[in-house]
Amino acid sequence: MSRRLPTLEEARAILSAKRTRPQRRPPPPAGRALNRYVRELDGKFGQGAGALSARWREIVGPEIARRTEPVKLVKGRNGGPSSLEIRVAGPAAAIIQHQAHEVLARVNVFLGPEAVQKLRIVQGPLHRTEPAPKRRPAPLDAAREAELAKSLADAPDGKLKDALMKLGRGVLKRSR
Repeated sequence: MSRRLPTLEEARAILSAKRTRPQRRPPPPAGRALNRYVRELDGKFGQGAGALSARWREIVGPEIARRTEPVKLVKGRNGGPSSLEIRVAGPAAAIIQHQAHEVLARVNVFLGPEAVQKLRIVQGPLHRTEPAPKRRPAPLDAAREAELAKSLADAPDGKLKDALMKLGRGVLKRSR
């Protein structure tokens, strides 16, 4: 048994009697709306953990920065002391532990007075973002280079002679 469809006037009457609601849409993600404000605040007051890791070498100095890296900055609950967790490469943890007061003082100079009260040291491998700069040793002077080439003049050309030249340069550089 099929139902008959309403006529055009009946359909208008039905629709005018019913109140329709707009389709419900979920709210946009809060992160999208807050991202702009967070960037503005970071520009004004931006001395957070991100700034700390970006300028770690400047803050603590090259010797400490070579052995450490900041992991996270933990704010204390209910006004409690905040702590900085740093990762230290291997046995250098004992040295860094003795320099903890110096590290805290330097970090507080950067972040503000009493920004960090505790230093938490965790041993582990460092995750370097930039490779350590490679130092190239100074080349041999021309007289020593000529002397080395003269001593290897009888050797046949090829990989062996190249390897001996490289070895000779290394030995002569160290003996300076």
